[in-house]
Amino acid sequence: MPDTNKRPEWSPVRVDASHFCSVSSSSQPIPTRVVLLAGPSGSGKSVLAARTGLPVLRLDDFYKEHDDPTLPRVPGSTDIDWDSAGSWDAGAAVAAIAELCRSGRTDVPVYDIATSSRTDHETFHIGRSPLFVAEGIFAADIVGRCQELGLLADALCLRGRPSTTFRRRLVRDLREGRKSVPFLLRRGWRLMRAERRIVARQTALGAYPCGKDEALGRFAAAAAGRCRRASVGAPVPE
Repeated sequence: MPDTNKRPEWSPVRVDASHFCSVSSSSQPIPTRVVLLAGPSGSGKSVLAARTGLPVLRLDDFYKEHDDPTLPRVPGSTDIDWDSAGSWDAGAAVAAIAELCRSGRTDVPVYDIATSSRTDHETFHIGRSPLFVAEGIFAADIVGRCQELGLLADALCLRGRPSTTFRRRLVRDLREGRKSVPFLLRRGWRLMRAERRIVARQTALGAYPCGKDEALGRFAAAAAGRCRRASVGAPVPE
């Protein structure tokens, strides 16, 4: 677990703070909040989250298991659609985030993507950190619920070039043996063609679309004690 007592190792970037509001006061401690980090598969979410130096909750561990009868299928195929929010347990993810904000610890599953199953569980701690990251391709799907519960510091959608995302995703998935090669190629091609729509959908759900440098700036603003005002449905910058 990262040392949550040390200062995050990023270089502050000038950030437009007009979408942020103070969550600190002179009489009360800063409450624990979460930054939801979304973005297409392979967009670099895990690497960026690690760069912040903050505790990171892996939302991919809340995938449903392979034998769950509610798992969606890719239209016209027998493939399970692991890129559909229906393949993921949003309720369990929100409950874990709420418990972390309340108590600083929660029990989370350990998910093996290669076998599409939960292999274990572990206790995840954030220590005394007033801010943590929850990252995954479905993070935007819980923006509204986290906002309503008063848990949200910010919500970001990391974006880049679809061709770069395709290459990065394929190299990672092959290296980790996540699925069969034919499945990964089919999925990768489908996601590359759909990437702009994926970003647009996550933006409509309330995640702010940005590149890595701007994302780090917004993390710095959140760490300084500012939470983002709700902006669901914001337009995607050109």
